[in-house]
Amino acid sequence: MNHETMMFKVDKESNNQAREILLAVYEALKEKGYNPISQIVGYILSGDPTYITNHKNARSVIRKIERDELLEELVKSYLEEN
Repeated sequence: MNHETMMFKVDKESNNQAREILLAVYEALKEKGYNPISQIVGYILSGDPTYITNHKNARSVIRKIERDELLEELVKSYLEEN
């Protein structure tokens, strides 16, 4: 068992892409009358793309980036604002 702390490298380019994707998907979900936060959380936790609407191609867009990168962007944004 390794007790060393692991390092996670952040790629700035994918970070910006994650933000753009989250914003686009958020808007598409909102336009269709869904609770965007709940739907995005459901997708990140489960990996099930059916949490995301096809409206404005949001389901395809969100699958362009790994879920861990989306989560990283959310944590970063939250911590920087608080």
